[in-house]
Amino acid sequence: GGSCPEGTVPIRRTTEKDVLRANKLRRFGKKPIRHLRRDSSGNGHEVCNYHYQHAVVFVNGEQYYGAKAKLNVWAPKVTDPYEFSLSQIWVISGSFENDLNTIEAGWQVSPELYGDSYPRFFTYWTTDAYQATGCYNLLCSGFVQTNNKIAIGAAISPRSSYRGRQFDIGLMVWKDPKHGHWWLEFGSGLLVGYWPAFLFSHLRSHASMVQFGGEIVNSRSTGAHTYTQMGSGHFAGEGFGKSSYFRNLQTVDWDNNLLPLNSMHLQADHPNCYDVRQGRNTVWGTYFYYGGPGRNIRCP
Repeated sequence: GGSCPEGTVPIRRTTEKDVLRANKLRRFGKKPIRHLRRDSSGNGHEVCNYHYQHAVVFVNGEQYYGAKAKLNVWAPKVTDPYEFSLSQIWVISGSFENDLNTIEAGWQVSPELYGDSYPRFFTYWTTDAYQATGCYNLLCSGFVQTNNKIAIGAAISPRSSYRGRQFDIGLMVWKDPKHGHWWLEFGSGLLVGYWPAFLFSHLRSHASMVQFGGEIVNSRSTGAHTYTQMGSGHFAGEGFGKSSYFRNLQTVDWDNNLLPLNSMHLQADHPNCYDVRQGRNTVWGTYFYYGGPGRNIRCP
């Protein structure tokens, strides 16, 4: 609907209803604390009754200065108000203990955070493995928005439909060589803002891992696996128009060159619930399909 006046940025209003929906007030705007996987052995994150499940592609073993991809946008069903379903890029450094640094951007459906079931553009960051630092969007100080047209936390439209038209968004995160800040670009050339270098410890220099893909929370509120969907809610094998995808995956090097992914790894924590399948062609470059329905005959 236009843009904000020069010198201002759009900020999604936090209402009393938003705060009252929060599971814990002091954790409002933060991901629930979880025990993080130390490696990529396939063990999901787990704390209390929250199980974090992923279907991702990742690269590690080099120094990364950013990542770029196009993300297919859907509106997956989220069955419990304290669960979410998201698709994002992770830029990661540090260990999966208590000093993990991450920068995250993508789209998510989170009834607790937004009060609805629309996919919304979001950002996240942490410097201590989600314990005390960082938050979604602009719900704490950290990410500095510079764009007066894009509202972080806004619903994304249009959305893809099963056997129908497909829509995706382009995202890129990269490190400014001069000042060291991590910038976020939406679409082609729209700078949203940046994460200042001083927020981070490990990411102050570079990232050691880049991930692309989906994540859901399974609260097991009924004692069984959730029906919360990831991506389109359909498995990777169904392909275009049915399964959700990431395409044109690239990383950024120290000189701001975009590079194809080397030695990709695929990880699906629970492949009977959500899976991932990669591919490559001349138009989409490196791509993958991912997602699933959650609870089904093979995922009780």
